[in-house]
Amino acid sequence: MKQTNVTVVIGAGSIGQAIARRVSAGKRILLADLRQANNDAAAQTLSEAGFDVETEIVDISSRESIEALAATARRMGAVTGVIHAAGVSPSQASPDVILKVDLYGTAVVLDVFGKIIEPGGSCIVISSQSGHRLGALTAQQDEALALTPTEELLTLPMLQPDQVTDSLHAYQLSKRGNSLRVKAEAVRWGKRGARVNTISPGIIITPLAKDELSGPRGADYRRMLELSPCGRAGTPDEVGTIGALLMGPDGAFITGSDFLMDGGTTASYFYGDLAPK
Repeated sequence: MKQTNVTVVIGAGSIGQAIARRVSAGKRILLADLRQANNDAAAQTLSEAGFDVETEIVDISSRESIEALAATARRMGAVTGVIHAAGVSPSQASPDVILKVDLYGTAVVLDVFGKIIEPGGSCIVISSQSGHRLGALTAQQDEALALTPTEELLTLPMLQPDQVTDSLHAYQLSKRGNSLRVKAEAVRWGKRGARVNTISPGIIITPLAKDELSGPRGADYRRMLELSPCGRAGTPDEVGTIGALLMGPDGAFITGSDFLMDGGTTASYFYGDLAPK
């Protein structure tokens, strides 16, 4: 009997869908989001495009919820792909919530799915350009974000409320932590014959990005786009192209890597018109 392969998509937004469409033909998709309405909308779109989709509610700040999702995925078939695209932005949550969802939640996803991913499987974690604009951390801090046991991660001194006082800083730390964590996890995943990488997009036109562009930092983000080398925001399909490379056979030699795709915004931040005066 032919094995059924499963792609798990965590976060029912545009980026997760764009990657899933590129890598899930002939596979089953398990679509997971905190809100069933988001699941239903994405599932309808994917189903109408010919994909076999099931949905489940997941809270990525909860280990129990992520473990339940993994159990459902295994009942559906062999987990050969994981696309982790869920999270909250600086305009949507407080520093402690951002750290719990974006940093801790990602670490748990990597931990749990790293135990069940099939040989030849691959994972993409959607991080952010913000992690690249955080100032340099010490070697000890980098190692702590990469290797601290998951359930101890939020107890690190550098992550305490007196050290992380605003949402943007929490977000930048979380996204830097995601790329460091993935680099470390690539070693463990490799022992199962699987790969894991990070994509760090700039502003991609999604509902979350629209919240940011109309939020308290909207003017700064619009200026960021205007002064970036590409002069525009990105699209989910452009992220999907990179995701397809990393998850497919052409990316078989790529693991533990972080792909910055931000239209040159970070380059301009360090060396161009966006550089702090």
